[in-house]
Amino acid sequence: MEEITDGVNAMNLVGDSHKKNRIQVSNTKKPLFFYVNLAKRYMQQHNEVELSALGMAIATVVTIAEILKNNGLAVEKKIMTSTVDIKDDSRGRPIQKAKIEILLGKTENFDELMAAAAEEREAAEAEEQG
Repeated sequence: MEEITDGVNAMNLVGDSHKKNRIQVSNTKKPLFFYVNLAKRYMQQHNEVELSALGMAIATVVTIAEILKNNGLAVEKKIMTSTVDIKDDSRGRPIQKAKIEILLGKTENFDELMAAAAEEREAAEAEEQG
């Protein structure tokens, strides 16, 4: 019986890389606030978001987490660091890259703050049109 559960656990670990609430941050592809806003959306939908990055993008992930925390929207639940081997075709051997994963959860007043921000946006848009 134990062998079956081991297989199931292994399957869960493999499926882990496709979490619905994980954002893999690159420091070249998108602007910072794209990720901040995406993280807010994920927290609305899933109550928490996992930010993940490699190498130079780690600073970007930390900045995103700090913006969300400083605005009272997120609390830090878990930070994991590791090293991963990345295949480097130019060198012909794998290179090691630092990796960080930050799990953030919603604060108690997340929904209130998001609603207030939405109201402010609507008021500003109405002012522009009027």
